Amino acid sequence: MRKVYVAGNWKMNLIDEIQPLKEFSKDIKNDIEVIVFPPFTHLQKYGEILKGSKVKVGAQNVFYEEKGAYTGEISYRFLQEFGCEYVILGHSERRNIFRESDELVSLKIKKILSSSIKPILCVGEREEERSLNKQKFVVENQLKISLGGIENNFKNIIIAYEPVWAIGTGKNASPYDAQEMHSFIREQLSSLFGKKISYDISILYGGSVNEENVKDLFREDDVDGVLVGGASLKCDKFIKIVEIVDKSLI
Repeated sequence: MRKVYVAGNWKMNLIDEIQPLKEFSKDIKNDIEVIVFPPFTHLQKYGEILKGSKVKVGAQNVFYEEKGAYTGEISYRFLQEFGCEYVILGHSERRNIFRESDELVSLKIKKILSSSIKPILCVGEREEERSLNKQKFVVENQLKISLGGIENNFKNIIIAYEPVWAIGTGKNASPYDAQEMHSFIREQLSSLFGKKISYDISILYGGSVNEENVKDLFREDDVDGVLVGGASLKCDKFIKIVEIVDKSLI
């Protein structure tokens, strides 16, 4: 059975209080992996606060070299020192604002798979690409280039489908739209790694996820988790999302 994830990407924000989430996590009944992704500067702080709880800490990005003259970049070795177990790669904001290419994402994926950290690879189309019915073409290319040439540690790969037009906009892909793209992604993973491996890879949905829509998303066969943005910045809202997911698995 595929692992279920509820991940909160804080982006360039902080939240005032994390203790309620830590306490609530004791009551989670099912095998759910809850992860928060603070900015680099606060990884150590939140790692220490959440140590020993069911809530894991991850990073929002990483570089593909271990050390060297790369001003402003972060090595996976630094992340390991802070106890990070996950890292987000290829997020649409990294692609669109900082012009990260699929080729660059591929280098990061390969490097991180040589470590103990699990990558969450983000893929997804922009609004103009969907309006031209190119969403599958875009996502297929992102997957093939970003994951091309990987020869091991398939089990550590996690995919997050994030329709760019739904991130921070209040818009949300319908559960049907999400399932259609998640199913397509699994087909592409099957062509890359084989049916057995593709079946075992968790695919998360990210795009204005909140406590109102998360239950319907989890009714879909290929939605294995959510990557939450704005709603993860309010501890009570994030707890509610985790609670809904936990109850939906009973």
